[in-house]
Amino acid sequence: MDVKKFIEIMSIAEKLKNNTRHSWTSSNRHESVAEHSWRLSLMAYFVKDEFPDVDINKVILMCICHDLGEAVTGDIPTFNKTENDRFIENREVHQLLSNLPESYRTELTMLFMEMQAQETIESKIYKALDRMETLIQHNEADLSTWLPLEYELNLTYGEKEVEFSRYMKELKQAINEDTIKKIKLKI
Repeated sequence: MDVKKFIEIMSIAEKLKNNTRHSWTSSNRHESVAEHSWRLSLMAYFVKDEFPDVDINKVILMCICHDLGEAVTGDIPTFNKTENDRFIENREVHQLLSNLPESYRTELTMLFMEMQAQETIESKIYKALDRMETLIQHNEADLSTWLPLEYELNLTYGEKEVEFSRYMKELKQAINEDTIKKIKLKI
């Protein structure tokens, strides 16, 4: 890749370090989109033994790239995101991809299509982990950062996405147990 193009792409990706999410960290600051994607990628690596027949490198790439559109749009919490917001984010991803050299453009376009279709085991693992990372982060944050709707949402968010796997259902159950413990501490 041409070095000027490389630097241009890194400058766009750098915005993910600056764009914050709705989630808070355990040190009481907003989490960046890049931090979410980093830990999500690490999670994917650490589930590889649970899915030995899966292309875990593809899952990790999905985790790294899944929020690229948010470099332009910023993060919109799932409970506020509309179909129009999803359309705009997808449009921005395609715009970013269209500026890449051909081999990267083709590979990442196919990857995003696979992620959206949610038909492959790799895309399902990425999506389930994306939901679970958000819940883990919420559980690590101080309860004072939670919105009232999150007390229930944290127990239901990601249920559909984990249904394909016994392991993912166990992970969701363990996260739910942590959520319940956290809520009970407040009561």
